[in-house]
Amino acid sequence: MVHRSVLLSVLLLTTISVSIRAATLVGVGSSASARIVQATQTLAGTVTDTMCGAHHMMQGATPAQCTRECVKQGSDFALVSGGKLYTPTRDKAQFDQFAGEKVVVKGTVSGTAISVNSIAAAKQ
Repeated sequence: MVHRSVLLSVLLLTTISVSIRAATLVGVGSSASARIVQATQTLAGTVTDTMCGAHHMMQGATPAQCTRECVKQGSDFALVSGGKLYTPTRDKAQFDQFAGEKVVVKGTVSGTAISVNSIAAAKQ
């Protein structure tokens, strides 16, 4: 009986130790992931709006005209890149000059938001 209780105690301590180490590693991984997400990224895509995304709905209008009209109606400027829609968190006015155009944006991405450091027309 003594051996069984000692064995159970050792097993319990080992399980607790492994759980603590796993929790520590998960915490380290989360912090590392957060730092990676906050790194400056370069995205190539098209300036659009959050209502239309990649497919403009206004008939007879260019993508630039549609984007600007949707923004006037309350939609936000956005960037379509890699099938994802990113919304700028600041300096949205600089998106207006590139409405409907292909651009290269440098900034910090967090989820679907991008804090834009620079925006330039994409090289054709």
